[in-house]
Amino acid sequence: MVRKTLMVALAGISMLAAVPAMAQGIGHSLFMRGSIVDTGSNGTVVCIGKADGAEVGQKLEVYRVVTHPGPSKGVAPTYHRQLVGHVTIDHIFDDHFAHVSVADGTPAKHDIVCLLYTSRCV
Repeated sequence: MVRKTLMVALAGISMLAAVPAMAQGIGHSLFMRGSIVDTGSNGTVVCIGKADGAEVGQKLEVYRVVTHPGPSKGVAPTYHRQLVGHVTIDHIFDDHFAHVSVADGTPAKHDIVCLLYTSRCV
């Protein structure tokens, strides 16, 4: 019994020690991946790269999350994705980022990009 408790404690400690090493990957995987991160003077940059299977020339659909406010009785608002345009990957920087050109529409920072014709967001 003591041995089992010791093994569980060691497993927990080793997982906590690994958190800083995984933090960069978690941020990319859960919070940014598939979104437009910049629309500045240097062009539009998306958080999709080699690690996501991105390829130069690939076409992506751009969606914006739209909210529908719920009633004031505590019901949560509902959401849906609204197609706002298309982009094409011009240059892949690294495993996580690529430069895109706007084919049509009005993509903005924080919009979501998905593979064209599949609606599968990266």
